[in-house]
Amino acid sequence: MNVVKRRRVLSGGLTLAVGAGVSAATARGVAAAPRSGDTPRQNTAADRTPRLREILHRLTTVDGVPGALLETRNRHGSTVLTSGVANVKSHAPMPRDSRFRIGSMTKPFVATVVLQLVGEHRIALDAPVERYLPGVVRGHGNDGRIITVRQLLQHTSGVPDILDYLTPREVLEDPLAHHDTRDLVNIALAHPPTFEPGTGWSYSSTNYLLAGLLIERVTGHTYGEEIHRRIISPLGLHETYVPGDDPTIPGPHPRGYARPGGNAPLMDITAINPSVAGAGGSMISSGTDLNRFLDALVRGKLLRPAQLRQMMTTRPTGNPDGRAYGLGLESRPLPCGGLYWGHGGDIPGYGTVGGATVDGRQATVMVNLNPGGTDAQDADMKAAVQTALCAGHHH
Repeated sequence: MNVVKRRRVLSGGLTLAVGAGVSAATARGVAAAPRSGDTPRQNTAADRTPRLREILHRLTTVDGVPGALLETRNRHGSTVLTSGVANVKSHAPMPRDSRFRIGSMTKPFVATVVLQLVGEHRIALDAPVERYLPGVVRGHGNDGRIITVRQLLQHTSGVPDILDYLTPREVLEDPLAHHDTRDLVNIALAHPPTFEPGTGWSYSSTNYLLAGLLIERVTGHTYGEEIHRRIISPLGLHETYVPGDDPTIPGPHPRGYARPGGNAPLMDITAINPSVAGAGGSMISSGTDLNRFLDALVRGKLLRPAQLRQMMTTRPTGNPDGRAYGLGLESRPLPCGGLYWGHGGDIPGYGTVGGATVDGRQATVMVNLNPGGTDAQDADMKAAVQTALCAGHHH
């Protein structure tokens, strides 16, 4: 089993990737899955639907993903498109109201809670992490006295990424194991920093494991309880969960698959103990809820103006597509002009990308394969979100 981790610079989450040169060409060997449920919930902007269907169909044929779902929403309503299957054995279609693991799309939720605490003067963004987590960030050149809260949220801390040291194979071999956050942090901190705090940018899920500990230390509640109280409950996100150690996905959902090596058969990895991802990527949600959350976030319904400005103050990531990272939120240019805000997420079984514009357009795409996807799959997921957001755009 040749498991090699491919760094997806901004998707994050638990990404493990396929070995030796799997390309779209290799993926063409995958049989085309039957398409299903391609009727929009409401016929909005019908002109864009054929192009979006074509991208989803490509994901579930050429790109080798079992199933895909896209939910897009604007002021006129929402549309759900699906392609492929939720279950490769039964060939059941992808449920239109699917719940799924969102991986690193958990990070914007965590960053929102931290920034609400900043707005309540319970956390200072430019205070050292040491003030809140004394003695936690120590050793091998890592030092919480010179790393700020802002640097954690923006991935400018230089703290080593746990995903470089927790091998994917370990996760796939024992998916139900409980992982203690402090243990995961200590595994990462047994390695030297990637760079001096504040001098570079490098995506690290360890930053968000620390942010989760920070929330707990300041509030006396787990990050999950605070996300529930501050975001899920007020926004009425009935399909969104912070599951703790629970390996199940409540409600309708596709099976999640991994392809552990180039030509390896798909492995069902639906049941996983999400504590392995913790505050860096453990949540479950739906297209409807993620769109609602991103809309509320970018339009100022969750944060005070000062904190939203901090969240949206970005720095370049060095990616050629113009991505820039704020505090738990990234921006990218849209082909039709302007920017959109969002995040991506990978965790065994599922890949997600979501984006929103400040004028009220949102789109979320999900596939039920990770790891084992191709670069073509990544590109098509991004294209689905951008095409959907541009379709609702009026000059």
